[in-house]
Amino acid sequence: MNTVELVIFIIYLMFMLGIGIYFFVKTKNGGEKDYFLGGREMGPWVSALSAGASDMSAWVLMGLPGSIYALGIGQAWIAIGLAIGYALAWMLEAPRLRRFSVAADDSITIPQYLTNRFLSASKSLQIICAVIFLFAYTIYAASSVKACGTVFNAVTGIDPQVAMIIAAGIILVYTFLGGFKAVCWTDFFQGMLMLAALLLAPIFAAMWLGDGNTQMTADQLPAGYWDLFPDWKTVASGLGWGLGYFGMPHIIVRFMSVRSDREVRKSAAVGISWNVLIVAFSLAAGCLGRLMFADTLMDGNLRENVFISMARTLFPTIITGILLTAILAASMSTADSQMLCASSAFASDVYKPVIRKNKASDKEIGWVGRIVVVIIAVIAVMIASDPNCESIMGLVSNAWGIFGAAFGPAILLSLFWRRFTFSGAVAGILAGAAVDIIWLAFLSNTGLYEIIPGFAAGMIAAVITTLLSKKPSAEVTALYDSASAGH
Repeated sequence: MNTVELVIFIIYLMFMLGIGIYFFVKTKNGGEKDYFLGGREMGPWVSALSAGASDMSAWVLMGLPGSIYALGIGQAWIAIGLAIGYALAWMLEAPRLRRFSVAADDSITIPQYLTNRFLSASKSLQIICAVIFLFAYTIYAASSVKACGTVFNAVTGIDPQVAMIIAAGIILVYTFLGGFKAVCWTDFFQGMLMLAALLLAPIFAAMWLGDGNTQMTADQLPAGYWDLFPDWKTVASGLGWGLGYFGMPHIIVRFMSVRSDREVRKSAAVGISWNVLIVAFSLAAGCLGRLMFADTLMDGNLRENVFISMARTLFPTIITGILLTAILAASMSTADSQMLCASSAFASDVYKPVIRKNKASDKEIGWVGRIVVVIIAVIAVMIASDPNCESIMGLVSNAWGIFGAAFGPAILLSLFWRRFTFSGAVAGILAGAAVDIIWLAFLSNTGLYEIIPGFAAGMIAAVITTLLSKKPSAEVTALYDSASAGH
């Protein structure tokens, strides 16, 4: 156990808990909209960094550098795809989704928005969305909990399973207490910490290697390591990651929470800049790590510890503690958003309209959401504790694919196609999710990331079903026209 690193961890965790307690006291009498969307009061910096931090979980400090370290620069297409997709989501999707969600009866969740956008009385779409949310987000949260356990174990030496329970418990407390505002503000600080860590470590690594401390030179790396175009499937699959942003609920709900339309543009500038820096320096960490450590981290999942090894090699203990805390921050910032988004889907889209027939108070919905957060946290820990559990990167890619394929086409079409219908949205979500899961289960050996066929299937099914169904009513088209015009 490293005492200095442990003390830094404890200070950081107490700070996170303090944020949760602060917002619980401040908004304890708040209702559903406060707990799940922060009352649409989030400023541009908090919205932007919260969206980025909730996206860039521990995989950006562990999974992606590990992939680059082991497999080469060809894995950079994941980062390139993410940077492009994130920029397009902020520029094209965010402004319209913010306006459309307000016009659609002030919707506070993605399932609510997709239902209210078509003025539908049917709750089928909300239930379908909630089921997908609960399934995929539990898997996604497991990846973050697993990463938390890895970092806790590296710093304290305690059993990884015990470490996962501790980490999940801390995330649970501040999410349970403070809701969306606590999640966004903790994500804001965690996003700043992640950026500082990823800027600092590769820069000092390059200086360290420049002094002749390398275990391997660039020309000694395996053949093809520096090949940016290894094959078309690697390039296509990497770019395909960018499709996920258009349908990732815990990210795009931040678009809906921005205080005003004017501040969406400011948020976009901050968020895109942060994202580009994060993925660029994550790639650099992987490449420099291979030169620093040669093949010593190639066994099992040790590759995912390349950033940890880099920090401990380069810096004094107090700085290492701060850098390792950044990995914990990355894990926590994603897990809290996932738990909150899944709980909002059940509480607001199933419990309130279906189980309680819209008779539940806002306060009751808030507490139901908190209970669901607890349940998801427990199941995520159980999944992450399984010895057969996939790597962090594997878990993230599975959940990312389901969300992007299921919701991306439906949300984009709802924002940009006046003719789009409710039945088209249902068909697109079901087809996208089904094809993504089937491809993962039976065709993953093709080497093509399942989000690509899933997204294509969702888009085709949504368009065909819409063209075969009755045109939307005058009221629905009027809502579309009003939101498009910014009224």
